Amino acid sequence: MVSKTERAIAAAHKAGRTAFVGYLPLGFPDAATTVAAAIELANSGVDIIELSPPYSDPVMDGEVIQRATNTALANGFKFEQLFQIVQEITSTVKTPVLIMSYWNLILQYGVKKFAADLNRAGGAGLITPDITPECADEWIAAADSEGLDKIFLAAPSSSAERLQMIASSSRGFVYAVSTMGITGARDELDSAAKQLVARLKNAGAKYVCVGIGVSVPAHVSAIAQYADGAVVGTALVRELADAGVKSLGDKAAEFASATAATRITNS
Repeated sequence: MVSKTERAIAAAHKAGRTAFVGYLPLGFPDAATTVAAAIELANSGVDIIELSPPYSDPVMDGEVIQRATNTALANGFKFEQLFQIVQEITSTVKTPVLIMSYWNLILQYGVKKFAADLNRAGGAGLITPDITPECADEWIAAADSEGLDKIFLAAPSSSAERLQMIASSSRGFVYAVSTMGITGARDELDSAAKQLVARLKNAGAKYVCVGIGVSVPAHVSAIAQYADGAVVGTALVRELADAGVKSLGDKAAEFASATAATRITNS
């Protein structure tokens, strides 16, 4: 089974870079802007696009992303719009599109239906921040049936046994949480991120991308030396909110220029 996400990471490595994952909230400030912004990211050096439907109780999201998702909800975004947006993006650019969603939204929509509709729209897979592999049998079966990537999160506090479970259950990459807490800009990344990536590799993870708090190009440069990819969210959302789509592309290009890796261990 070929993973669109793994292919994108491998291509970045072949070019001597760590992969750049760029995050945007769906429907912010409206569906048309989400499509335009995602395409702008793809054209500005992002290797993988991560999109998230707005949720009324976003336990992991910091202030910037919460404000954006609240705007999307206030402007009438409906979960069903997700598939049309993904289809419009994937019909224009070849960059893989992942969805990051709280599990309750998937359950309400229907797990098998979600997997089928996402695959039909050209989506690459799903990042599940609030469900663990041992509770995800229905999703794992649906994803495997549709050929979608299954991306689970790992935290510095995870035990060796849990990391092995996460590594063996994931396809695409494992999402390594750089520090405990919510999303948002930070001056420095937690040193535990580097240790977590090493532990996940030892546990058998093929690819590991680091996210949460990756807010300046220097963070990406540091991550490039030990991880397979860096996930940037808050900085991009803030740029889109403050200055629009064109400026978002300029900001993404700044991060893309920091992805050169002097040490990638699993090209």
